[in-house]
Amino acid sequence: MRRDVFQAIADPARREILELIATNVLTVNQVAENFNVSRQAVSKQLRILKECGLLKVDKKGREKYYSIDPKSFIPAYLWIEKLQAQWEQRIDSFEEYLVKLKKENHDK
Repeated sequence: MRRDVFQAIADPARREILELIATNVLTVNQVAENFNVSRQAVSKQLRILKECGLLKVDKKGREKYYSIDPKSFIPAYLWIEKLQAQWEQRIDSFEEYLVKLKKENHDK
């Protein structure tokens, strides 16, 4: 199954995991300590995040250390940035319309 950044961030639990790992390199156990689910459930979410390219894994001995791969967020960032520009234009147009209506009502 082909996974991407949008599939990864669609799930609230995965977003929470990303927030944890964004500031610290963590093992599965360290991530699991922050959730009320099994280690296996956390491992599954970490695997999906890795498949989506959002996490890097560094194996040291028996432990796997997970860290964020920032460049993999670029497609989502670019898409959101595009939407932001479109919505800013719409909001600006709406604000201009409201100012015009207010002025017309004031002039009456």
